[in-house]
Amino acid sequence: MSWIKEGELSLWERFCANIIKAGPMPKHIAFIMDGNRRYARKCQVERQEGHSQGFNKLAETLRWCLNLGILEVTVYAFSIENFKRSKSEVDGLMDLARQKFSRLMEEQEKLQKHGVCIRVLGDLHLLPLDLQELIAQAVQATKNYNKCFLNVCFAYTSRHEISNAVREMAWGVEQGLLDPRYPYLFSMVTNRETSAPLLSRSLGWKSNRDACRQI
Repeated sequence: MSWIKEGELSLWERFCANIIKAGPMPKHIAFIMDGNRRYARKCQVERQEGHSQGFNKLAETLRWCLNLGILEVTVYAFSIENFKRSKSEVDGLMDLARQKFSRLMEEQEKLQKHGVCIRVLGDLHLLPLDLQELIAQAVQATKNYNKCFLNVCFAYTSRHEISNAVREMAWGVEQGLLDPRYPYLFSMVTNRETSAPLLSRSLGWKSNRDACRQI
């Protein structure tokens, strides 16, 4: 599935969008991609299918954000802690990432049309080399777009990111590259100053007694 789903909203979707737009609209939303394995268990499908369906739900969510005028989205996709899962599941997630970043490179026209800047945050050295290269290509290809921003957190933990940022800033100060009196040092991590005012824990798979359904 495409990262950027295009097409007109349905009548019901337009109705819902107009209701949402009537209130205050955040400029930046963060999503934690959670619940894919629970969905797979509930619906009795393979874990990899659960992760694939989770990406499809992400694509739908990004479509909503685009239509609502939300200019920045952060997606917490794969934590360093996830490397502790079984080798087959981790390998499957790496394969899924390869597929999706390869697809991203095929959607250059859409990315340019909407001005989407892709940024991938995390300790990318922990990833397979070929995946690192795909990510670098996506970041490089969209670095000059500035209408909206998609931050993908991959191989991250908050503690790891903070400690790395502090370590790099300390090195920069030591080398005379940074002024320790600069009040916005932490904004240099992403070159942006907007934090996410809204955080969603799950992209959402919800089950009832009779069936699994997407929310």
